[in-house]
This record gives sequence, C-alpha cells and structure tokens, in this order.
Amino acid sequence: MLGSPLYAGLLDRVAEDVEAGGPSWAVLSPFEEWDFGSAYVLRMMGAVNRLVLTGSAPSLEPHFAPGGDAAAAWEPFHAFLAERGAEIRDIAVERAVQTNEVGRCAALAPAFHWLAGGGQLRLLEIGASAGLNLRFDAYRYEDRWGDPESPVQLVDRYPADAAPPFEPKGVEVVERRGCDPSPVDAASEEGALTLLSYVWPDQQERVALLRGALEVARRVPVRLDQAAAGAWLAEALADLTPADGTVTVVFHSIVWQYIPEPDRERIRSVLAYVGGAASYGAPLAWLRMEADGADTRLDVTTWPGGHERLLGRAGYHGRPVRWLG
Repeated sequence: MLGSPLYAGLLDRVAEDVEAGGPSWAVLSPFEEWDFGSAYVLRMMGAVNRLVLTGSAPSLEPHFAPGGDAAAAWEPFHAFLAERGAEIRDIAVERAVQTNEVGRCAALAPAFHWLAGGGQLRLLEIGASAGLNLRFDAYRYEDRWGDPESPVQLVDRYPADAAPPFEPKGVEVVERRGCDPSPVDAASEEGALTLLSYVWPDQQERVALLRGALEVARRVPVRLDQAAAGAWLAEALADLTPADGTVTVVFHSIVWQYIPEPDRERIRSVLAYVGGAASYGAPLAWLRMEADGADTRLDVTTWPGGHERLLGRAGYHGRPVRWLG
C-alpha cells in the first residue's frame, strides 16, 4: 500500500516462514507479546538493512536497492536470517524505528506558513527523531518557495488547481526544538546510518530526500532533548509570555501511536491549560499529521479560542497531499 514491492513481498514470505517455525520466527519471537503499533516488523527489516548498508550482508546488496525484487531476494534473505538471526534480533530489540520522513514536509510546511502568517514561528516537535522536519525552511517546494539550490526538492503530485488554499507569506523560525525517547544526531555518521536503515531501500526518491536532508542537518542546528513528551512539553511551554505575535506550534507526524496513553493525556492537558492562557500576542497551535486508515489527517487546533480545523489528508510519507481548506 505504501509503495515498497520489495518489503511487501519479503514480508509475505516472512509471515509464512513464521508459521512454519523458520528462522523468521527465531528473529521475531521476542516480540510475541508486543503491540503491533510498536512496528516490530519494521525493526527487523531496519536491522537487516542496517547490516546491508554497513557492507555486512553482501548477498543482499543487489536486492536492497532500487528495483529490488522480492522473489529473487527471498533465498539470500532467508539464508541471512538463518545465519545472522541472533544479531538481527538483538538490533531489532534494541533499536526503535526512527523514520524521520522529510516528505511529510509537503503537508507540514504549508501549514507552518499559514499559521505563521508572515511572522515569527517557534517550533516544538514531539517525537522529533533527528529533527529533520524542524528544518523545513531549508527545503525547496515545487517552484513556489524555498531555496532553489536545496538538496531537498519536494514535488507533490497534486494538480495545479489543488494547491494549498493558503499562500506562503514568508516565515522566520526563531526556535527549533524537539524531544524524542532516543534522539538521533543527523550530523553524525551513526545517526545517518540509523535513519537510512529505516527507509525502504527500493524507494529511491525517499532515500535521495533523506540524504539531502542529512546534508542540510550538518549546517542547520536544532535542539533535541531526550525526554518523555508530556513532561517535556510542560517545560517547553512554561513560558509563553512574549507578546510580539510569535506563533508557537507544537507538532508531530506519525508519532501518536508510539506514545503511551498516560503521556497522551498529559500532552492534551498541557495544551489545554497553556492554550487557555494564550493571547493574540502569543498564540499557540497544535498541528498533527497522524494515521487515519489508508492515509493521514492533517489537523490543527489554534488558541486563543481552541478552534479545530481539518486542513487536509496526506500519504504516510507525505505525498500526495489533498487540501480541504
């Protein structure tokens, strides 16, 4: 459904191998009681891809690439699980999925511009991973706005008459800050490897966008805190007093499913409390791009007032975006 024939075909075969008690089951057995929302299957695939990227799986390198074919890849993949299963299992258990998908900026960035209204923007991202989406203003969008020389070029698939219903008015980002249980340093080799390992290798455009975003990350700093979202947000929003019109935007994308319910309730409570004290001199917005069936919803709540608005729907990796007004 999300456009990776390689992973879809391999995972169909993995499911059969699990039922047969094969090496796939030996790798996945520690996750037997885990919630499916923890994405343990992607943990396993990310672990394998990590070993491919480091040159530790030469038999899989020709297959974990654009045009990779699941039928041809299955035999060496199955053999690799049998041979290196314990190592793959350990990596998968230790490392949560870190999909810092910059393609989602095709939906997030126009919303940021609309919320800023040509003014200043303070960004606070929950589940920021490596904070690549906090650097949205260093990317190029269509031929509309952004640095034309940016290594990240986002081209959507919507027709001209379905463009965002709000035009960019320019924006100045005065703060970029995020939290994550395990933040990733995108400017480091280890961080880059972690992020690349979770991008499906037959999706060439996603890999190219991520490599471009990693280049941007080396020159655009962000602050990333290792923290639970609820407590972090309470601290980050403790001082919402500037009356210069700076818009504070709390946002997240495909993160809600990973947050425990007590922390979700803390986030809601903090936003409601702080939003109740927001003013037009110091407005607050909560922007979320989260799963809703076959695609995602882009919802926003703005304070003062606590007004709710559905801005549009988008793919899990951002495009295509369907703006609803």
